[in-house]
Amino acid sequence: MSAVPIDAPRPTRGVSWLRWSAVAVPSALMICAMSSTPAARADNRRLNDGVVANVYTLQHQAGCTNNLRIDPQLRLAAQRHTDDVLSDRSLDGDIGSDGSTPQDRAKAAGFIGRVAETVAINPALAISGVELINQWFYNPDYLAIMRDCANTAIGVWSENSLDRTVVVAVYGQPRM
Repeated sequence: MSAVPIDAPRPTRGVSWLRWSAVAVPSALMICAMSSTPAARADNRRLNDGVVANVYTLQHQAGCTNNLRIDPQLRLAAQRHTDDVLSDRSLDGDIGSDGSTPQDRAKAAGFIGRVAETVAINPALAISGVELINQWFYNPDYLAIMRDCANTAIGVWSENSLDRTVVVAVYGQPRM
């Protein structure tokens, strides 16, 4: 029997420890880093601003001459309902998980006046502005809300999860 030098490669079964550690250690570090990092939120400003622009266009095509302004209180009401609908899959419209209406949420956000709301729930990671407006345009109730010239204020919010996108627009008629 011949002697095998100490530094000679030895036959091993499966993956060598060195090769395994070269993959496992960086992977473990990445998992730790990802678990301590807050979840990234999509920047949906472009989608939200596009909704405002499309509603403005629909209003002016309907004969409205007013300007549509973004209202931070209505945006907050829209955000609250968007988050609620995204997290509670039994919701599919204007009523919140706590029984709140669009008017309740707008009042809680500090808006004084009459409001209406449109909600879109898309079973996908994202929705395009065209898909969204088409969805609302072909709903007669939503189209009437969007074309109502008395709605001079608007707040839009949208959120995404891996399998769901929710967009809420709250339209307002501020009391002067």
